[in-house]
Amino acid sequence: MSTRFGAKPGGYLWAFLDPVSHIVFLSVIFMAIAHMPPLGTSFPLFFATGYIGFQFYQAMAGYLNSAVSGNKALLSYPSVAPIDTVAARYALQLVTTAIVAIVVLGYIVFTVRHPVSIHLPPILEAIAAASLIALGIGLANTVLFIMYPIYEKLYGIITRPLFLVSGVFFLPDSLPPIAKDVILFNPLAHIVMQFRTGFYPQYRAAGYDGFYVWCVAASLMFVGLVLFTSCRARLRDR
Repeated sequence: MSTRFGAKPGGYLWAFLDPVSHIVFLSVIFMAIAHMPPLGTSFPLFFATGYIGFQFYQAMAGYLNSAVSGNKALLSYPSVAPIDTVAARYALQLVTTAIVAIVVLGYIVFTVRHPVSIHLPPILEAIAAASLIALGIGLANTVLFIMYPIYEKLYGIITRPLFLVSGVFFLPDSLPPIAKDVILFNPLAHIVMQFRTGFYPQYRAAGYDGFYVWCVAASLMFVGLVLFTSCRARLRDR
């Protein structure tokens, strides 16, 4: 935590500035063009549940991708294995995003006009699925980025639109059938939908498929672990 945030002005405060700035920006823009959010009556709550739910994947995946390459000095110690760097970053990012979620969402919930009924099980399940998908991708990317530098550039280009197609600022189930079917191929859209059900009891999340999400998470974890384990000696030598 000290290494990641200590060198920045404001330190750990930067972990909060990113989601807050995005939530404020989206709220201001959409309040200017719409009278009500797609769910509830609070624009900040709607966008916060979308953005923070998405961040449990996005921030985690981005931080894990460079777990080994960013900790080469640690790997000079025989007792430190490449998987240790991934585990440490996974724990740090999960705790950081959870703290940000509690503080930001807690503030919004306590300041909205109407009481918010929070249901924890779907929130926790969405967090678990998002972080495990990110972990599987991070394990694979740690190897692939080192072995194939061009893949890192392609990955950045391909995943850039994820924010736009994961249901952060809209409801996938409100789209026309063809668009809805395309969007729901993205497991992150399901995760954001489920995360929101924990804050909006009236939201039915039509089209949500938990089995599909966990199949994707299990498949990515399997592929990531196989790649990482088979290349662990090469990761230490690079």
